[in-house]
Amino acid sequence: MKEDYYEVLGVSKNASTAEIKKAYRKKALQYHPDKNPGDANAEAMFKKSAEAYEVLSNPDKKARYDQFGHAAFEGGNGFGGGGMNMDDIFSQFGDIFGGAFGGGGGFGGFGGFGGGQRRVKGSNLRIRVKLTLEEVANGVEKKVKVRRKVQASGVTYKTCGTCNGRGQVTKVQNTILGRMQTAATCSSCGGSGQILDQRPNDADAQGLKVQEETVSINIPAGVEEGMQLKVPSKGNEAPGNGVPGDLLVAIETQDHPALKREGDNLHYDLYISVPEAVLGTSKEIDAVGGKVRIKLEAGIQSGKILRLRGKGITSLNGYGSGDLLVHVNVWTPKELNKEQKTFFERMMGQENFEPRPEKSDKSFFEKVKDMFS
Repeated sequence: MKEDYYEVLGVSKNASTAEIKKAYRKKALQYHPDKNPGDANAEAMFKKSAEAYEVLSNPDKKARYDQFGHAAFEGGNGFGGGGMNMDDIFSQFGDIFGGAFGGGGGFGGFGGFGGGQRRVKGSNLRIRVKLTLEEVANGVEKKVKVRRKVQASGVTYKTCGTCNGRGQVTKVQNTILGRMQTAATCSSCGGSGQILDQRPNDADAQGLKVQEETVSINIPAGVEEGMQLKVPSKGNEAPGNGVPGDLLVAIETQDHPALKREGDNLHYDLYISVPEAVLGTSKEIDAVGGKVRIKLEAGIQSGKILRLRGKGITSLNGYGSGDLLVHVNVWTPKELNKEQKTFFERMMGQENFEPRPEKSDKSFFEKVKDMFS
């Protein structure tokens, strides 16, 4: 089980952005690979700290983590946050150390973390996927067509003469820890260690071409509007021996004509006539799994809320499903014919038609309180 991100950095859930940044800076210095050569525990803590900071320093990711925990980044290839590689980690250092460690550089040559040549990552692609309420409730696999850059057939590369294939140039700087060697990305090859040698006619200046590809996206049940999924390695490819970028999928949801979502619960407004309320009846209503029939007892009151357990949205964190709340509304006719009007005039003052709320009948405010509890 993953450790709590707040515990990893040693901060409280109410910590400010500055406190989170300061805590990560301290952890990064403490567990940096060059200060702990060959220490597997230090390496693990270095990565954990970076992953925790990557989530907690982002207001949107932090909000999802506070609500769903690690489950917010699981399923459907995750929502971003887990599985950071060392290039992702060291890319944070320009922000944390004010550029003292270079753009993607670090101490010495990153110790045992692949010093020298960096694998350049291709750019990410972003798309939007619109889901129905049924797809949100049950999860779905979507196949989408994506136009992404891939390495063209026949392209060849040669070793960069500026960095001799390392992808980085080194220099010595005075830092807060003393005199240290730092590395900066080679400006000639962009960090790949290679430059274009031969290029076919259909390739761009980096040896890439645009190609349409069908990508399968597994979307877990319980996602919400605005969430973002990550499909690894389905973004644009990088030149040479780089790694592909990711495909970022923004979730949009369609409104349902009858059902309204609130968290994992669904709400349905059911309108019935006065005779149906007096005599009782059964009604067929919409639910995410299809139609369901419910029974209304005789004398049911307007404002009554019927709870159908487990008929709501499957929880994203795997803790069961929400409920379907049916709000009963007794519809009062605005116009009556002579016979109907005479009937109700005779009923006025009759004992059975006098309001007699029972102690078990909850007030409007009590119903609202129960609904949100």
